[in-house]
Amino acid sequence: MAKIKKLNPENFEQECTTVWSFERRGNWATHNSKYRGNWSPDVVRNLLLRYSNENDYLLDPMIGGGTTAIECKLLNRNLLALDINPNAIELTNTALNFECEFNPKIKVELNDARNLGMLKNESIDFVLNHPPYADIVKYSEKQIEEDLSNIHDLEKFCDEYEKVIKELFRVLKPNKYCAILIGDTRRNKMYQPLAFMVMQRFLQNGFTLKEDIIKHQHNCKATGFWVNKSKEANFLLIMHEHLFVFQKLNEKEK
Repeated sequence: MAKIKKLNPENFEQECTTVWSFERRGNWATHNSKYRGNWSPDVVRNLLLRYSNENDYLLDPMIGGGTTAIECKLLNRNLLALDINPNAIELTNTALNFECEFNPKIKVELNDARNLGMLKNESIDFVLNHPPYADIVKYSEKQIEEDLSNIHDLEKFCDEYEKVIKELFRVLKPNKYCAILIGDTRRNKMYQPLAFMVMQRFLQNGFTLKEDIIKHQHNCKATGFWVNKSKEANFLLIMHEHLFVFQKLNEKEK
């Protein structure tokens, strides 16, 4: 186990509005921004503190570079961390190799999020998910339907991601929360509201929308080529994502 000099962020303040903006990409513990598409540790820390408690059992079905796992270890949350990409599993295990005051149960496994058969119904206290935005970033060389990040057609992507949503609803405890960070895209210079397409699938599958948080994207700098391209072709660069927080309401409360 490695000893880390800086285990927690400096000047951290919990967010209290629906607009979040974090310029830093995580300079504490073993966080780094090398894994393309990683979400900000500040986002994860805010979600954990607001929607979960110590010793809760959490799920991140697409762990990526391990951001959620690192924060769960630092904040004493148990976690099942899954990913379809073996590289993500290796990165997450490496990222967890540090000493801190807590030792929660964090299990990292290779798995397709469309099948969470290892989990019982209503066994999870909080779900965090940062899925691919269709095929904007491809995370593997798998066949198209084997990896969501290889699906170009947006309706097809939503159809496949809906299988994940159904499983998340099944395993989440009543009255608990599911947070998802997802962005939109453009096709032929026209805006494609992927986030709202996905949001609709959550609502159709029993979830209720608790919050819609706008997250500013700092890592997409509007400079050089794309600034000129946006002016020449008359389109705006997308610089925000949607952080949806859904709740699985108890049937009696609907």
